[in-house]
Amino acid sequence: MSEEEKTAMNEEAEKPEETATDEQPEEMTSEEAADTEDEKKSQPEEPSEEEKLRAENADLKDKYLRLLAEFDNYRKRSVKERGEIYPEATARAVEAFLPMADNFERAAAADCSDDKYKEGVMMIMQQLQNAFKKLGVEEISRVGETFDPSLENAVSQIEDDNLGENAVAQVYQKGYKLGDKIIRHATVVVANC
Repeated sequence: MSEEEKTAMNEEAEKPEETATDEQPEEMTSEEAADTEDEKKSQPEEPSEEEKLRAENADLKDKYLRLLAEFDNYRKRSVKERGEIYPEATARAVEAFLPMADNFERAAAADCSDDKYKEGVMMIMQQLQNAFKKLGVEEISRVGETFDPSLENAVSQIEDDNLGENAVAQVYQKGYKLGDKIIRHATVVVANC
């Protein structure tokens, strides 16, 4: 037998042995076994049906509480806005009637020979003033008091020994306010500035 034949026979004899070793299970080292156990532990366990329902319930409860808080905030904001809109709307409506109130006051102060006519003008003026009072509108007419620029507009000044310093001497046009909101500033003459 030649060398080549011997080598070929040896290779064939070795092949079955290699195949036989491939079929046998390999033994794991302790490190490999620990790694396999860690992989099993790191894989999340499938949550049970009860846990799923509890999580869903908690999520729905959270959404409900947020929606409830949001609605409560909306309700409070709406009440606040309505509370701010009403005085503003009232002030605008009253402001539209102020020129009529001024004209009725001038008509009531004018000399008239017809007493019935004067009485009618006075009644209308009184009705208008009563309507303003029902709405919470107050007149700003502070003759003799200290001038307040937040309530009055000064159009002129005079010297008067009977009045104090910066006192309102005369009111040309009455002012009106609704609560703290000024509808129209009073137009006044100030003494002793």
